[in-house]
Amino acid sequence: MHEPSKEEIAPVTSQTSSAETPSAATDEPQTKQPGAAMTHREVLESLSGILLGMFVSILATSVVSSSLPRIITDLHGKQSAFTWVVTATLLTTTISTPIWGKLADLVNRKLLIQLALVISVVSAALAGFSHNTEILIGMRALQGIGAGGLTALGTVLIADIISPRERGRYMGYMGAVMGVAMVGGPLLGGVLTDSALGWRWNFFVGLPFAVAAIVVLQRTLHLPTVVKRQVRIDYLGAALISVGIAGLLLWVTFAGDKFDWASWQTAAMVGGSLVVLALAVLAESRAADPIIPLHLFRNRTLVLAVVGSVAVGIAMFGTSVFIGQYMQLARGKTPTQSGLLTIPMVVGLMGSSMVVGRIIARTGRYKKFMIAGAVLLSGGLALMGTIHYDTPLALVAVYMAVLGAGVGMLMQNLVLAVQNTLDVREIGSGTASVAFFRTLGGAIGVSALGAVLSTHVTDLIAKGLAGIGIDPSAMGGDGTLPDLSTLPAPVRTVVEQAFGDSIADLFLIATPIALISLITVLFLKEVPLGNRSGIQQRLEVDGEPLDAPAVPGQPLVGEPVLVTSDGEPVPDARR
Repeated sequence: MHEPSKEEIAPVTSQTSSAETPSAATDEPQTKQPGAAMTHREVLESLSGILLGMFVSILATSVVSSSLPRIITDLHGKQSAFTWVVTATLLTTTISTPIWGKLADLVNRKLLIQLALVISVVSAALAGFSHNTEILIGMRALQGIGAGGLTALGTVLIADIISPRERGRYMGYMGAVMGVAMVGGPLLGGVLTDSALGWRWNFFVGLPFAVAAIVVLQRTLHLPTVVKRQVRIDYLGAALISVGIAGLLLWVTFAGDKFDWASWQTAAMVGGSLVVLALAVLAESRAADPIIPLHLFRNRTLVLAVVGSVAVGIAMFGTSVFIGQYMQLARGKTPTQSGLLTIPMVVGLMGSSMVVGRIIARTGRYKKFMIAGAVLLSGGLALMGTIHYDTPLALVAVYMAVLGAGVGMLMQNLVLAVQNTLDVREIGSGTASVAFFRTLGGAIGVSALGAVLSTHVTDLIAKGLAGIGIDPSAMGGDGTLPDLSTLPAPVRTVVEQAFGDSIADLFLIATPIALISLITVLFLKEVPLGNRSGIQQRLEVDGEPLDAPAVPGQPLVGEPVLVTSDGEPVPDARR
């Protein structure tokens, strides 16, 4: 194997470009020498493909958010089908995220993210041919596998090329991409649904973006080859985790609808799932390469971030997916209008992440912003819990902006805090673990809150119809989502009131859960942000000398790379 000399891996400080490097020095003269600091332009080039992949992932999910009530109505689905279209994606995303994260520590990350893109978008396109809710749910479940890869790998690759301290500098780009996808997705989906093309094109529109992302990743993302490890996938652990989590989510979805919360079915499903998860813990403790390395949970920062991420997932996913229903079924808006009306939440998320990211890059301090984010998240949910079917939309917009700002300050910074304290060789597993529990919280939140909404809406509609002298059984009462345009005015008002009050109750239920994130952040110990990218750290740990500063023009300040099990920084041996 070719061993690079010191001259080959020296930091790029002269005006000589890589193209001028003699071909004899390396087999790939066009490739940047490993260990050299990346310039701002090189970071942006590598980041472009990653961000495009994240854009595709968010777009594939968000594009249907404003159209889903219309889609379920056209497919003659019930409230449970609406919930399961969302839950199926979150379920498979949850299960697959730690598997993708483990693979990221073992094999080529660029190939993995391209594979995740293909799975995500092809399955989305297949969902466009659905003729019933069962097929739609199945394709969305397959799409979740790809989304799990993009969720885990996007953040890991960003950690590869950008140091924790400098990551905030590029948060604006990430926030802009997320904002465009989250705002543009519902708008685009609404326009397509209201046009002659119809809602099926919601699922086809991501294909050209996915092809572009794959091409851009291939051309711009250049990762050095580090010490290769034998690939040993923990199939037993993956299977047990999948079965245990799926069992709990199925219980949350069906309890209170198909059977009582306190019933033998509940005992069987919960008891069986817990036994399977206990076996999964045992399997992970004995596996050579566990899907979720249990020793990571000796890291205090990771444990607190995991608990906080579960709370954020429940609060964020478990409520945001129902905002579209509120706008269309409680306010009578079209899918396009529904997408427009959710802009304040995304603006709050994008603005807070951009501003706070730059401040963190300049100061290196992040805990106070996470505390502020947790406060805003809890407050925003509490405010949303006060809305009704006739609350002024301007006031609803303010509440959504507060909620979005809280998510923007908190979600990515939880990941940043964890990555800053992990051994670089376990960045993939650690990052995926946080994403796993955040998505798990979201899946549980959507399932549980969806079950509550279904029951509450049915009861309120029955009471409302009885109050105006209409027999509820005459309206069907099978739980199928109504088409407001076909209802008489008095009945329409009853339905709007029922959905408005029921969805507001969901926000109130999520508020105390969000407070858990505030408690965990308060106990989080702030560790100084490191100044070396993941690539530089991996080369150093694998035995390569590393003399380049993490940021061109700045000295290496000796920030910690590794920490002890409780999150304490390990002194840099080169000081």
